[in-house]
Amino acid sequence: MADRIQLLPDNIANQIAAGEVIQRPASAVKELLENAVDAGADSIRLFVNDAGKALIQVIDNGGGMSATDARLCFERHATSKIRTIDDLFHIRTMGFRGEALASIAAVAQVEMRTRRPEDELGTCLEIENSQVLKQGPVAAPVGTSIAMKNLFFNVPARRNFLKSNASELKHIIDEFIRVAMAFPEIFFSLSSNGQEIFHLEAGSLKQRIVQLLGNSCQTKLVAVREETDYLNISGFVGKPETAKRTRGDQYFFVNNRFIRSPYLNHAVMNAYQDMIGPDTFPLYVLFIDLDPVQVDVNVHPTKQEIKFEDEKIVYAFVQAAIKHALAQFSITPTLDFELDSSIQGLDSIQKPFTEERQSATRSSSIFQTFTEANQAHRIDTGNSLPKWTLPEPPAPGEAGAAVSSTAIFTSLHAAFAVPERVEMSQLFQTYILVPSAGAFLLVHQQAAHERILYERLAAALDGRPVATQRSLFPATIELAPADAVLLADLLPDLLPMGYSIEPFGRTAFVIQGTPADIETGNERAVLERILEQCKHFSEIKLPRREMLLRSVAAQQSVKAGTVLGDREMQRLVDDLFKCTVSNATPSGRPTYVEFRKEQLEKMFGR
Repeated sequence: MADRIQLLPDNIANQIAAGEVIQRPASAVKELLENAVDAGADSIRLFVNDAGKALIQVIDNGGGMSATDARLCFERHATSKIRTIDDLFHIRTMGFRGEALASIAAVAQVEMRTRRPEDELGTCLEIENSQVLKQGPVAAPVGTSIAMKNLFFNVPARRNFLKSNASELKHIIDEFIRVAMAFPEIFFSLSSNGQEIFHLEAGSLKQRIVQLLGNSCQTKLVAVREETDYLNISGFVGKPETAKRTRGDQYFFVNNRFIRSPYLNHAVMNAYQDMIGPDTFPLYVLFIDLDPVQVDVNVHPTKQEIKFEDEKIVYAFVQAAIKHALAQFSITPTLDFELDSSIQGLDSIQKPFTEERQSATRSSSIFQTFTEANQAHRIDTGNSLPKWTLPEPPAPGEAGAAVSSTAIFTSLHAAFAVPERVEMSQLFQTYILVPSAGAFLLVHQQAAHERILYERLAAALDGRPVATQRSLFPATIELAPADAVLLADLLPDLLPMGYSIEPFGRTAFVIQGTPADIETGNERAVLERILEQCKHFSEIKLPRREMLLRSVAAQQSVKAGTVLGDREMQRLVDDLFKCTVSNATPSGRPTYVEFRKEQLEKMFGR
């Protein structure tokens, strides 16, 4: 019987290895940017076309490579960073395993031009499917330019699994931000389809954070700096009011390498305990610097997951450093219990409260006013309690009766019989109590309005657009570059929802009109919150259309704590039960709860 095991050809082995390292265009962006940093560049430019599917090019002014090195760098496991096994435990560079360029060459058409300062001519290579097609001398500036075209051209199945251009560009921006954030002393730029999205001049870390996350965080950053014999922690955290529902503005770097660590994120959240709301996340950009021997960076192909030798020590240092920073900058509220000296000197404080003075006080008109019966503020110390009775529903045609709501309850089960006209009341400025014979409903006003708006907006996208109210004085909104890319992608779908918005420069937009029920002057805040909702829903991997529908519905819905009039409550309940799905929000939370008479009697032991 013939032998069955054989060695794979190099090009197939390289494609299999590439699957671990190059999962999407953003993976290649990360590897190429990190190589440019390792080359000692102080200027790095990234160009992408069609979200990296057609072109990814990185140009740097680093040290460049010789002709021999330029050829060898595309071989698997070829690296200038590792000589002995001991070197693996002292890594301070970004790349070290020699897989990136070999993986890229296996799944794209690559052209590289590179020159060292001491060389008169540079080297040009063209590689396709791991095969060198051309190599020769070329005139080139000092540094390296790598252009990879037609990603996954030879693996159509992998290309078919890529998302939309907007989605893939978002991933590219995320990787770009992580590298640019770690090295504020380097100039970075990112251009997409010929338009520059980021232009980041070299500067301080705080300047880089503002460049990347937007001017709104300029005055909301608190510096963190703690130095110990074991590790150093530096960076910035946001004041509690910067906390958002999304995790997008959280960055941990260990020895300048971006990492993901739920464990360390928990340390940050503990430091903010009782300072931010539940399910919200503070902004932070934190750098941990420690001996490479204390950390293993080689546990994952993307190197974004690492292991600390002693996680508990790092956790404790991170938590303590943030608490110290917030306390040092007086973020934690304090109470002043010292009594003013002028008050301490008053007669009423200094002199004793004698029986004579007590008698005089009790006979005064002020004292008697506050203790007489029938006063609105009087507290009865007796045991008698007033007897409360519920009003009967008004008869048809009675003055003050609410508008007919027969249509409201057609979707309820038959056992829940409701009179044609009902009086409603609001509880805690959050719930609407809807009475009936033998039962009542408790409707959550915000959840109900979310469902109503969701179905109305879905109809708008299906051809029944919402009316737009044009602004007499259009508002201009300036966004962080990443948010500007997100909004530009959403503009076509926002228009039928009533939002008329036009680009105005690189990261600015003009709000020409909004839905009629948006309060004038509040357009900018509404749009910013819609973007935050979109980022929140994108974290749970919703389709783009569904993400936008839920985001706009959640933002425009009437919030808990809003006082509603009789007519507003009636309209809300009426609209809720006209919905296709009336008992749950788009996210699955209940819009109302039913309480039947039998349930109440059981609760009271009847």
